[in-house]
Amino acid sequence: MALLTAEPRIGVLECARRLGVARGTVQARLEKLQRRGIIRGFGPDLDPAALGYGVTAFVTLEIRQSRGHDAVAEHLTGIPEVLEAHTITGGGDLLCRIVARSNADLQRVIDQIVAHDGIVRASTIIALVEQIGYRVLPLFQAVAEQREA
Repeated sequence: MALLTAEPRIGVLECARRLGVARGTVQARLEKLQRRGIIRGFGPDLDPAALGYGVTAFVTLEIRQSRGHDAVAEHLTGIPEVLEAHTITGGGDLLCRIVARSNADLQRVIDQIVAHDGIVRASTIIALVEQIGYRVLPLFQAVAEQREA
């Protein structure tokens, strides 16, 4: 996994060569990880900032409970700047990671989000600098080490 994370375009044959195992072994392990849902895809990792969306924010939404989460989630799905949304506990109901081209554009995105009548209130926090990007490899390695022990 570390090799494929570092070099996602390496290919199964080159991966097998570098690891010193048979191509079939690498292929079988990858297929097993896919079947178990551990590997979710092999697509490119896109950078919103490189696409012109340099502002990242997190928005906590409070929703009308009578309308439920699904209707709001469907609304959010239609907004390309909403990168992810999670049902949460605590002071809000949904937490969204969103991007915008600028702070002024962020207002446009938030206005679009809160336009749904199922949303009561939004609270926004703007991210200044990403200290640790989304990562799963250290977790995968920790699980592998625990299983070996």
